[in-house]
Amino acid sequence: MPVIKPVSDLRNYGQVLDKVSPGSPVYLTRNGEGIYSIHSIEDDDKYEKANAMVELLSELNKGIRSGENEDLLTDDEVSEHFRIRREKYLKEHAIEQ
Repeated sequence: MPVIKPVSDLRNYGQVLDKVSPGSPVYLTRNGEGIYSIHSIEDDDKYEKANAMVELLSELNKGIRSGENEDLLTDDEVSEHFRIRREKYLKEHAIEQ
């Protein structure tokens, strides 16, 4: 169950922070309206991973849709594309092969 506290309770921030734990953020309010949330680093890591997964799936979906609507590249075309990108990267970063 979430903990809801007025922002004025931050005067005793140690007591507020003691109530934060993974899966149990503390929500801070001002005049009864939610304005901040304090959550654990573990929860933040989970959020970041979930957000990255959503972005990845969104990009994969775009690729699938474009493949359905446009011509797909052959294996040789994909290999050539990445060969050129690799050569460009190595040249820009002065890396010898």
